[in-house]
Amino acid sequence: MKRTILSTLAACLAMPGVALAGEGFDVVTLGARGGIEDGNLSAYLISRAGDPRGVTCDAGALVAGLRAADAKGAFDGVTVPADSSYTRVGYILTEQIKGYLISHAHLDHIAGLIVASPDDAKKPIYALPSVNADIEQTYFNWDAWPNFGNRGKEPQLTKYEYRDLAVAEKTELTDTAMSVTAFPLSHGGVESTAFLIESGDDALLCFGDTGPDEVENATRIADVWAAVADKVRDGNLRAVIIEVSYTNAQPDKQLFGHLTPAWLLKSLRGLEEKAGKGSLKGLPVVISHIKYSLKQGQQPQEAILEELQAGNDLGMKFIIPEQGMAWRF
Repeated sequence: MKRTILSTLAACLAMPGVALAGEGFDVVTLGARGGIEDGNLSAYLISRAGDPRGVTCDAGALVAGLRAADAKGAFDGVTVPADSSYTRVGYILTEQIKGYLISHAHLDHIAGLIVASPDDAKKPIYALPSVNADIEQTYFNWDAWPNFGNRGKEPQLTKYEYRDLAVAEKTELTDTAMSVTAFPLSHGGVESTAFLIESGDDALLCFGDTGPDEVENATRIADVWAAVADKVRDGNLRAVIIEVSYTNAQPDKQLFGHLTPAWLLKSLRGLEEKAGKGSLKGLPVVISHIKYSLKQGQQPQEAILEELQAGNDLGMKFIIPEQGMAWRF
């Protein structure tokens, strides 16, 4: 069984993607984990396939993630202009990342942005109003960190422009070929966000942290599924990035606003009910925010993949990401 799980994990990580140049999305894992693994916390660089202009979905890791991805060859196609003073990592950070989608202001989703801010370039932070307010008040406040935003305590250094997203309203992502629609999520009493990123007919979903609707006494995930069911039905949803923080051994009362494999599978069955039987077959589902473990024995990502595969009666392609890995969906 262990050999089967490890071989499946290797196959998932080696997936080449399913889109041709100019179709779908390029996704680079800048941070794969949740919790305590500093330097490898939730962040995905997303761009229209073949277009270098992208945004990140969360920013728990930026420079560390860009360096890891560069070392693994994810940016081999990027040429730094001869007149630039930047390294390739510096060029991607300042010139090719055109903005940040921040699901919520917990440190493991924004630490990379905060630390990189002194050497970053001007760009927007896209978030729900409550999230942008948390970033302004908690971090860019001249106490925790200088105010690199365009709101809040003076002096405002105005490197980042807060762009408040209206719920379920499409917003163009400046200087990219993409748009975003935000949907609120319930994360143990904190408002988090799912981002629907679109380019032409293609779409990709990136979830911030979320608990199961049943545990959170909410319908947030179900509302997202209702909004994207037609895209699934038409084959336009290219991939889903969604968290599974714990194995099924975690009690519901200790989820703290997170998912397990069993809860994710139950929720995805709800999406299939809305989109039609067999509609999720072959859909790539990237499992983010797996909590790093300091304990010996089987690592959580192996156990989580095993539990997901055991219940995968919908035919999805579950992917366990590692920092620096890239796909085209």
